Amino acid sequence: MSLACQSALRSCARAARSSPVRASASQLSRSTSARRWQSTDAAAAPTNPKIAGIVDQISQLTLLETADLVSTLKTRLNIPDMPMGGFAAAPAAAPAAAPVEEEEAAPAAQEKTLFNLKLQSFDAGAKPKIIKEIKSMLGLSLVDSKKFVESAPKQMKEAVPKDECEKIIETMKGLGAVVVME
Repeated sequence: MSLACQSALRSCARAARSSPVRASASQLSRSTSARRWQSTDAAAAPTNPKIAGIVDQISQLTLLETADLVSTLKTRLNIPDMPMGGFAAAPAAAPAAAPVEEEEAAPAAQEKTLFNLKLQSFDAGAKPKIIKEIKSMLGLSLVDSKKFVESAPKQMKEAVPKDECEKIIETMKGLGAVVVME
């Protein structure tokens, strides 16, 4: 424990000893848990005891454990990372565009405007530069960027406009990587 933490602990202990009103640790924990319990009264309590048990277990997790739980559930249930509003925006736009799609199905199939970018391969000497570029382009951590580059061939981006695809391909080609538009 650091010196600052130790001195703060000592001063709190002195203040608690000199205080005329003392509350035991069990009383404090009960009042804290009661307040926490009352703060969730507005939410509807699940009626299924199995779900209630799961909710109780999740509510006791730390932030890191919760993040690990979310990532594990995403991988196990094959849930893609979607931006907020991704599900709400798609169904609203689909019914409005349906009549137009039926009339112009053939021309739309010929003109492709959005492409997927795939990192095919890279020059071994340019690996650090490519890792840095992938890190900045995809917003990954350095470790994740390194794993991404080492696992080539791998899809980099989906549904990218043609102009942006060409810029990315030129940038990556200049660094020594082979990127393909699909």
